[in-house]
Amino acid sequence: MKRYERHADAIAQLIHSGALRPGDRVPSVREASRTRGISPSTVFEAYYLLEAQGLIHARPRSGYYVSTRLPATAEARPAEPLPSQPAPTSTGVAISDLVFEVLGLARDRDLVPLGSAFPGVELFPLERLARCLASGMRKLDPWSIVQSLPPGDERLRQQIALRYGLHGSAVDVDEIVITNGAMEALNLCLEAVTQPGDIVVVESPTFYAALQALERLNLQALEIATHPRDGIDLVALADALERQSSRAPQQRIKACWLMPSFQNPLGSLMPEGKKRELVALLARHQVPLIEDDVYGELHFAPQRPPPAKAFDDEGLVMHCSSFSKSLAPGYRVGWVAAGRFATAVQRLKLMTTLSAATPSQQALSEYLAQGGYDRHLRALRRSLEQQQAIALAAVARHFPPGTRVSRPEGGYFLWVELPQKVDALALHRQALARGISLAPGQIFSADQRFANCVRINYGHPAQARFEAALETVGALACALAGSSHPS
Repeated sequence: MKRYERHADAIAQLIHSGALRPGDRVPSVREASRTRGISPSTVFEAYYLLEAQGLIHARPRSGYYVSTRLPATAEARPAEPLPSQPAPTSTGVAISDLVFEVLGLARDRDLVPLGSAFPGVELFPLERLARCLASGMRKLDPWSIVQSLPPGDERLRQQIALRYGLHGSAVDVDEIVITNGAMEALNLCLEAVTQPGDIVVVESPTFYAALQALERLNLQALEIATHPRDGIDLVALADALERQSSRAPQQRIKACWLMPSFQNPLGSLMPEGKKRELVALLARHQVPLIEDDVYGELHFAPQRPPPAKAFDDEGLVMHCSSFSKSLAPGYRVGWVAAGRFATAVQRLKLMTTLSAATPSQQALSEYLAQGGYDRHLRALRRSLEQQQAIALAAVARHFPPGTRVSRPEGGYFLWVELPQKVDALALHRQALARGISLAPGQIFSADQRFANCVRINYGHPAQARFEAALETVGALACALAGSSHPS
């Protein structure tokens, strides 16, 4: 496929997915050339092709717009994955060996990282962050090293609290604790509200690091059915809470670890009303919510979806996030707005890792103070949205008949449900032999279900390499499924 055809496909997918609606202006030739790294002539060729297909039209001295009457798409889009059906009982967790095996085999930098948990580093302002690090350390008052002990650097916590306020959530600076990335925040929250043997609700499927945290603390996982579009099934959660409430205190649900916005691995987004209902449900049962919101800034809609924390009146929601996925991978700066548990989390932080690194806190504080974070985020979101369109088109074109795929409204993951004959671990190993990593579905469940599913990371914008890798994975999956190549 030629470069102009790939760009035309990306725009067509945005139109078919509804991201670009009839009457919307498509990116200008100059903007598309800059963000995609292609020549203006290539963009013009793509737009001429889209015009011929009836998808867009030109307006004199104004640019290109999505046609008000769209033709039926010639390429059938895969259906959405079905909601999960986990076991109704809690279970112990022993997933780490499999996770370490999968991740240990996928660290080669020459691999195409479809299985990675991080977006491409080329999407981040690393040079400017380095300058902010140097500037911040030059200005550093040595006494602030002591002052940066938990809860963390005061200026950084104030800037984080300001961002909460700008997005409509009132969070007190005093409940914010700076941590070594969001994973430490999530683990500290879990330790603050549980004891060994307690039951913790997670989504099904759920992020493998959540399962590893439960395994480390000897906790029971209760997986709740989760929809790939709008998140956890609140009816199933309410039933589980009611069943547990009649049991002895030590056998009841003690916490929920959920990702209401752009869940990993599904990409699901709970609607605002559903988040409000979730918080109210947990408040009635006095069950804390550990909210993992590391992808909240990576929304494709004009406004950031509010976190569940925005509806918390009782301090039961511990909202965890970081800058690792949106700004500064490797700097390991996260935080938790811990509500009524802030003191407990702060003490646990002191007892375990003492404090987050001062240089990283200074760099992020300096960057935020200088401005430009939202401008960076807009460019990052545009790139991820375009990458998703390319990935969806590739899955539709190359994966076996019967494949289902999620369509997230943010983040950088696709959840792909393959035909039952396809073993995701076998597919993962065959892909590795061809220089491609995948995240097999078995690592996203305590009982290693989802054996015919994979998570695909589309956040690496090396176009030709990325698309070729998806074509290869599709061909491998077709062979395992015993089906012919759909294209």
